[in-house]
This record gives sequence, C-alpha cells and structure tokens, in this order.
Amino acid sequence: MIHREGIKISVLVFGALLVLNGLVFVFAGPTLVSWLILLVSVGFLVFILRFFRKPKREASFASGRIYAPADGKVVVVEETSEEEYLKDRRIQVSIFMSVWNVHINWYPVEGLLSYYKYHPGRYLIARHPKSSVLNERNTVVIQTDDNEILVRQIAGAVARRIISYANKDKKLRVGDEMGFIRFGSRVDVFLPLNTNVLVSPGQKVRGLLTPLAELK
Repeated sequence: MIHREGIKISVLVFGALLVLNGLVFVFAGPTLVSWLILLVSVGFLVFILRFFRKPKREASFASGRIYAPADGKVVVVEETSEEEYLKDRRIQVSIFMSVWNVHINWYPVEGLLSYYKYHPGRYLIARHPKSSVLNERNTVVIQTDDNEILVRQIAGAVARRIISYANKDKKLRVGDEMGFIRFGSRVDVFLPLNTNVLVSPGQKVRGLLTPLAELK
C-alpha cells in the first residue's frame, strides 16, 4: 500500500516521467539513450513508491512498554537535559531513518497528547548531535498514567517537510500515526531516568514492533 502522503507525489512523478519518456521516444526514437532514460525513470518511480510504502503491522502493546516510533537505526542512547518542556534530566533514545526506511511515525505509548509545538529551523544532517534543537522539528508530549514521554520529529539535510497529525488533548493508542517525514530524518524519544532501556546504539528497530524501553 502507498501512504496517503505519497499518493499525490507518486501520481505527479508518474505523469511527468510518462510525458518525458514519450517526448524522448517521439523525437529521438528507440535509441540506446532513450531506453536508458526509460530504465532510469522506472527505477526512480520504484524508489518513490517504495519510500511512501505503508506496511501492514499489528501494533504490539504491553503495559509500561515504550515501542519504537519509527523504523531505522538507534544512533543515541544517553542521559541529557530536555529544556523545551520537561525541564529535567532524561534518557534520550534517537532513531535515524535513511531514505530506505519506512517514514511513517507512530505514537510509541498510550496516553493523552498534552503538548504539541512546531519549530522552524535548519536542515543539519539528522545524525548531528545539535539537530535535535537546531533543525526544523515537531515536539509532542504524551501523558501516561504516571509519566510524561516526549517525542520529537526532526527534519534532516534532505527532509524538507515534517507532517504531524497531532491534536492536543487527544487520547492516543499505540499504533496511531504520529506523522510522516519526507526523505531522511530522525525521531527522538525522551524517557524518565529510571526507565529500563532495551536497545543500544547501532541496533536496527522497526516501528510498533521493537520495544525501546520499559517504564518502572
């Protein structure tokens, strides 16, 4: 399936490539260059369709567990200060999404969406330590029964649009879509210090399927 954020782009790309290749074959004929352009066009269209794919996944759920909000590779697991909203020390777990990953973002835990804010910013490489506070980003806070979990969508050097489906005071379930980031990006999760983290840097995770941590 193609995600709703990719339907319009996929149709436009298909139409543009169809016109381009039609013109090439009309004016240049079936030459080697014409067939090469067609091959590249098909490859580009497949890339676009693959980027916007929407895999069918059954959301996991266990009380007290935090699940991966995105597909990708864990690049940060460290204690840090969260200064935007929580104003305290937290464990930060960051997941980097390459252009080959599914780019849907999901809420990692059930609760009430108590805070949302969009921040314009720069487009540093998403792996950069300062991208969490300097890049374009969305911040949401989920209030569970006993804790607040902050999740941040961060644009990267290629990603130029963060799409958020956040609605303040909305009751969230694991498996609800948080948003979508186009073409390479990162998601940070800020957890309480007494959380038992279940992943480590370099580990690949899958959204909704890989448990990131357990709340104590």
